[in-house]
Amino acid sequence: MLQDIKTQFSFQPKTFLFDIGRVLLDFDFESSLIKLIPERINNPKERIQQILEQKDAFEAGLIDPESYANWALRIFESDATLNQFYQAWQQIFTANEPMWRCVRELANHNHTLILISNINAIHCPWIFNAYPEFSYFEHKLLSFEIGILKPEFEIYQHAIKTYQLNPATTIYIDDQPKNITTGKELGFQCWQYDLNDHHAFEIWLEKILASRLEISTSI
Repeated sequence: MLQDIKTQFSFQPKTFLFDIGRVLLDFDFESSLIKLIPERINNPKERIQQILEQKDAFEAGLIDPESYANWALRIFESDATLNQFYQAWQQIFTANEPMWRCVRELANHNHTLILISNINAIHCPWIFNAYPEFSYFEHKLLSFEIGILKPEFEIYQHAIKTYQLNPATTIYIDDQPKNITTGKELGFQCWQYDLNDHHAFEIWLEKILASRLEISTSI
């Protein structure tokens, strides 16, 4: 796969901004968290939705892990321990293997890889130990550490300033339309990733890597 990465255009390193969720890793909160909820509770999915409604504040670093976990367990009316909540919260991920194959090829040909993710302090640093291939990424821009969430302009501007990025030659991959919209407005080369259509991404990526020009093609 991606013959152009392996051969013709590896001498033209580029910079990539990668989202994590539904790009590098798929996730499913419900099937993991529901195990913490007692069987007597008749609306478990509603309880899960209630705690996920506060996930943005958690991922912005406004709530510490222990406070969030204790509050969630009260919502669940659960006797689970903090560690059991942390484990359930962590065990939501599944690796997207086709994308990881791309990451390995990009890293092996000296492209600069940077993570930019809305994520929280229960998932990090655990996620980087659970999935060692995150070591391919030279830099990590994590929302809970800097207190800014995508799609706010400030998080992308922080990336541009911190890593001296030229948006016109930086490739940004994310699954969320609102994040891609901001990326386009700032001039990044954007691809809205569909976990169910990885092949379309590979076709686009080959064109990007094959070009010496600044390409703005996106979906």
